[in-house]
Amino acid sequence: MQRQALGLVLDDFTITHRDELKRLLAGAAPRTGIMTDMKAWPGRPYPLGATHDGRGVNFALYSEHAERVDLVLVAGVGSRAESQTVTLPERTGPVWHGYLPDVGPGQLYGYRVHGPSEPDAGHRFNPHKLLLDPYARAIGRPLAWHDSLFGYVVGDGREDLSFSEADSAAHAPLGAVISGGFDWKQDRPPQIPWEETIIYETHVRGISKLHPEVPPDVRGTYLGLVSEPILRHLQTLGVTTLELLPVQAIMGDRQLAGRGLSNYWGYHPLNYFAPEPSYAARGPQTAVEEFKTMVRTLHAAGLEVIIDVVYNHTGEGNHLGPTVSFRGIDNRSYYKLTEHGRYYMDYTGTGNTLDPGNSYVLQLITDSLRYWVQEMRVDGFRFDLAAALAREFFDVNMLSAFFKIIQQDPVLSRVKLIAEPWDVGEGGYQVGNFPWLWAEWNGRYRDVVRRFWRGDRGVTGEFVTRIAGSSDLYALSGRRPYASINFVTAHDGFTLADLVSHEHKHNQANGEGNRDGTDQNYSLNCGTEGPSADPQILACREGLKRALAATLLLSQGVPMLLGGDELSRTQGGNNNAYCQDNAVAWYHWDLDERRRAFLEFVRRLIAFRREHASFHRRHFLIGEAVPDGRRDVVWLHPDGREMTQEDWEDPRRVLGMLLDGRLLRDTDARGNPLYDDTFLVLIAAGGEARFALPAPPRAGGWEPLLVVGDGAAEGPAPLHPPGGAVLLRPPALQVLRAVAAG
Repeated sequence: MQRQALGLVLDDFTITHRDELKRLLAGAAPRTGIMTDMKAWPGRPYPLGATHDGRGVNFALYSEHAERVDLVLVAGVGSRAESQTVTLPERTGPVWHGYLPDVGPGQLYGYRVHGPSEPDAGHRFNPHKLLLDPYARAIGRPLAWHDSLFGYVVGDGREDLSFSEADSAAHAPLGAVISGGFDWKQDRPPQIPWEETIIYETHVRGISKLHPEVPPDVRGTYLGLVSEPILRHLQTLGVTTLELLPVQAIMGDRQLAGRGLSNYWGYHPLNYFAPEPSYAARGPQTAVEEFKTMVRTLHAAGLEVIIDVVYNHTGEGNHLGPTVSFRGIDNRSYYKLTEHGRYYMDYTGTGNTLDPGNSYVLQLITDSLRYWVQEMRVDGFRFDLAAALAREFFDVNMLSAFFKIIQQDPVLSRVKLIAEPWDVGEGGYQVGNFPWLWAEWNGRYRDVVRRFWRGDRGVTGEFVTRIAGSSDLYALSGRRPYASINFVTAHDGFTLADLVSHEHKHNQANGEGNRDGTDQNYSLNCGTEGPSADPQILACREGLKRALAATLLLSQGVPMLLGGDELSRTQGGNNNAYCQDNAVAWYHWDLDERRRAFLEFVRRLIAFRREHASFHRRHFLIGEAVPDGRRDVVWLHPDGREMTQEDWEDPRRVLGMLLDGRLLRDTDARGNPLYDDTFLVLIAAGGEARFALPAPPRAGGWEPLLVVGDGAAEGPAPLHPPGGAVLLRPPALQVLRAVAAG
């Protein structure tokens, strides 16, 4: 390990059993603690999972319909036959449990669950399948695809109505007992206020995999993410919060593996407690320690950690999927099934949907969330397809038990909660409808900002509503502008560079005939599809990138940048790179002059936003006059007058936003009033215009701080005197500050 470059030391991985860790780092097999004469004590039904108390391990598993549960202890990662099977001796309610003395951290284990095999009734028990504990805190051995993992005979004409007697033990994923100890040192969560938050969505592997200054042995890992070069980049960029694509253990996809691809994004969960083992630099059983090290290091750098969680479905898929965990433990209890119990309700597009209407499934979700906050110390969550969690039966219900539990929970109600406010079922689009505690990915913001700069007519009115904080979606329910997570690009779709370079998706590398991924991209290519060396086309694209980035960073609400956009990252027009764990989706750090200039532009944008509260207000802009006639926002026509109803239909899409920084209506942490400068933001997306500047307060002039468009310099520019005008050639966006006379 290159300690100096990492800024870490081996002692950071402090756990109770230090010798055990050293063996793991050296590649040795973990201590198993398997006894030759195994006898289980009764143990306790709670907590669920495998809990080490310093003397032994308590095992507890929920299965309402099981008839017997066998615990299988495996001697080592490569072991196929060296194991012992112990029947859990007690059942308390629907929880099976037992305690094994002298078993300790590093022990690999799984379950064989006995019960009826009646697919038409929703029961898919098969004791020939070794199953992963849903509460396993670590994955000791990853899954290896094989026909034996399926509960039915693969290739049988009866499909899942057949019954497989093939033993899956050699290929099934195994849980590992952990100690839970870790030296957090002086760790403190940054607790960034919502209104000051700037989110950076990134993939753990992709960000460091190709960085030449990151040590090769940690590239693409938790430790690579907190290596000195990556940390330096994040800090100089100025973001406050990382939103990590799924880091809970990932199932993968057999069909993708057969095509030489993988589920890179990770929206195919295997387990909700264990961190993804492939992101650990030193092997699966160090994943917990390395993840904690990552969080601790990011916190020390002042950065929050939000993780993307997928509690709406599992990677076991539909009725033809494998039996590796939930399906074999209690299929009827964990999943939403159709009236014909053989099939699954699918509100996620992945084959199944978890059933949070079952109190034990709901407990699984909330136990997992608390674990990640209390033990792994993350600062919040982004919930994939969150509308699915509100479906207690069929309809979306924002008063469901899930949201009530989150609201009253003393741990979860205090962290950042972000919903992807839709699923693929009927009535699943729920933007603006989540409870007040939640922020939401604002898909309506993304679409109208893209359409406005692309050149669509009739969208100016909605455009200004979105950049002003989307009060139509959030104000009536008592929410603030920061309920809106604003984004122009995200992992799902084009990167920013591709958004202005492609009018059509190019997903052929995914092996699905370019049928996957959305066709509704609201993108443009400036005259040529894909790469170009034409100076005019490149200038058009660079201007649009700057206009889009500036719109995002100057909007009310919480901005979210797609990781790598600041580097002008391209995926070659692939708008669904979920399976591209390769150079298509990884970040490229070899920047030419053009890309370096854009990176510097984004840095200055972020610094400007952080410096000025006018662009991250805690209250909505209202546009109503105070007694002296001033208003917090006024929308201006290029003639310098206030916009009229007819002006909003102007096909040129040229307007000004006048923000009075004296009317913030905000206070600092001690209750002192906050004030800012007065700013004029000029926007031209569809036609050239000469914009007449309004009279500035205090009879001074207008100082250009940010100039985008027409190849103008982006640094300091001459002061505009009162009564002056600005020529705007689209795509143009300028920020001017009012300065006093003299």
